[in-house]
Amino acid sequence: MKNIFKTFIACILSTCSLIAQEESSLLWKIEGNGIQPSYVFGTFHLIPKTDFEFKEKVEKAIKDTQVTVLELDMDDPKMMGGMQALMQLEGDSKLSSYMDEKEYEIIDTYLKEKMGVGMTAFNSFKPLAISSMITIAMMGTQTVSYEEEIIRRTKADQKEVLGLETPEFQMGVFDVQPYDEQIDQVIEYLTDKEKVANMFSDMIATYKKEDIQGLYNAMNDTFEMDPALQKALLDDRNINWIGKIGELSKDQKVFYGVGAGHLGGDQSLIALLRKAGYSVTPILE
Repeated sequence: MKNIFKTFIACILSTCSLIAQEESSLLWKIEGNGIQPSYVFGTFHLIPKTDFEFKEKVEKAIKDTQVTVLELDMDDPKMMGGMQALMQLEGDSKLSSYMDEKEYEIIDTYLKEKMGVGMTAFNSFKPLAISSMITIAMMGTQTVSYEEEIIRRTKADQKEVLGLETPEFQMGVFDVQPYDEQIDQVIEYLTDKEKVANMFSDMIATYKKEDIQGLYNAMNDTFEMDPALQKALLDDRNINWIGKIGELSKDQKVFYGVGAGHLGGDQSLIALLRKAGYSVTPILE
């Protein structure tokens, strides 16, 4: 599996979907099958501040629900510390041991130029930490998170934020690929930065148009997703979430915010919810 960095960027950029173009939307209403009417919104985990837009329909959906559920309970003050611990390599392992001298120099030079610190600051961390820093740097501007804005608006209404899964589970998904292969993907992107910059721009523009099919096509054109990794990162998690949505929405209206990559494909949340007997309709305005 050689695609963990590509997959990480795909998650950050929230690519999706096999849903028909006329149903293209980032916000969907879930009803029927014994649950309270709820919503699922496809987020863009990290986006340049200049491209950030929080539409009124999303604000209305948050206000129409009683609790917000994200992929992780990002409102938990212990979560960030826990995530940082999970990002670290075990024992005395060093990330430099998974790369040769040339690879080390390429990554070290880029981090020093863009972040002000080199590989020594990240040598005890997993490759995902490097991928995260490089992704932020490649965006080239101040970034914001849809999840953070969702949390802010939820807490302003004095409502609770919950998570669909634990940090341990989510981080485990990224550990399925050998670290040296993850480093190979980092190097691939650093040696073709112009292509990556254009990819970011195109996907951001497509996301802002809520062009779900366009995002799916862009994903196919850009990424060669390893089937096993796609299954672990998207399909299996979608399957796990169906039961949780049924339980969480049984007695209360819920606003679900997940990466928009989970909204598309044969095993998407949309498809699986419909298969489970729920009515799922796009909110266009």
